[in-house]
Amino acid sequence: MHKATRHLSRLFAALALAGAALHAAAAEPIRIALAGPVTGPVAQYGDMQFIGAKLAIERINQAGGVNGRLLEGTVYDDACDPKQAVAVANKIVNDGIAFVVGHLCSSSTQPAADIYEDEGVLMITPAATSPQITAQGHRLIFRTIGLDSLQGPTAGNFIAERIKPGRVAVLHDKQQYGEGIASAVRKTLQDKGVEVALYEGINAGDKDFSTIIAKLKQAGVDFVYYGGYHPELGLLLRQSAEKGLKVRFMGPEGVGNKELSAIAGDAAEGLLITLPRAFDQAPENQPLVEAFKAKNQDPSGPFVFPAYAAVQLIAQGIAKAGSDDPEAVAEALRSNSFDTVTGTLAFDARGDLKDFDFEVYEWHRDATKTPVE
Repeated sequence: MHKATRHLSRLFAALALAGAALHAAAAEPIRIALAGPVTGPVAQYGDMQFIGAKLAIERINQAGGVNGRLLEGTVYDDACDPKQAVAVANKIVNDGIAFVVGHLCSSSTQPAADIYEDEGVLMITPAATSPQITAQGHRLIFRTIGLDSLQGPTAGNFIAERIKPGRVAVLHDKQQYGEGIASAVRKTLQDKGVEVALYEGINAGDKDFSTIIAKLKQAGVDFVYYGGYHPELGLLLRQSAEKGLKVRFMGPEGVGNKELSAIAGDAAEGLLITLPRAFDQAPENQPLVEAFKAKNQDPSGPFVFPAYAAVQLIAQGIAKAGSDDPEAVAEALRSNSFDTVTGTLAFDARGDLKDFDFEVYEWHRDATKTPVE
């Protein structure tokens, strides 16, 4: 009797340990890397991505997580530098993380995506718009924003049909994102019969634009499109105004940042920008807008809600697949549609959204924007 009791006690202890181990395994968090610029000239865009993803993680965890497991986000800084992005991607792989929300800049996202595909990590970028990223036939790469091949024609058609300029200059920063979208705008304008009198690149990081401003004057242009980010455009706007170049400018979502107004001053007034729909204005998103504001965070940035949606897709994809295996989640994402804060999303075979619209906004000196009807 005494031996039987001891045997049962050991059996119960073993079962308890096994149960504890199973519970611990079930409670292990689902880890998501949040990759983008914490430092560098476009860190403000990284902030947009991070606050959106972090609030999504917080809200999903408050609702019980995914299949009984909580989400855990870890920020990785790639500074929007391609070499640093490669180092970050390799660190994420070595850290054993299977899901990524990021990267942000197209030139950083491209090499990182190649690593993730090779190493079996699922990535969803809320910001990188270069078509090349999803043109490689990858199975684990997705995005929650539209392509330059859509945004460029949106801008080009608007310029040709609404602005109707005489001579246009198309400038870019010689980077994958900026030059890619500038070339799409140029092609659209040429197809519409609009003369592109000057197509030229500047160097990212330049501070003095007197040479290009002189070329714009000499070319006699009355409208300028710039493909790139806000630090350079802000200076170009301000210096153009100071040197008496009276033309209207337009840029992509990469310039839609409050810092643009801080750099350009009064010259920011009237700038035209293509941006995703203002998801922070949607009635159904107002509880989230209030949650952001309660944290003293700005929900109006173009990448905030697409980053939130990226986390939702990872969570819903895992739930739909019944697994946290990236291949299974990728298959679930391609085979279903999902309700998110940016609408009902569905993906094509490349991992691009089947439906996404860019809209034209007028930017103001005080860093607010209004849609152009």
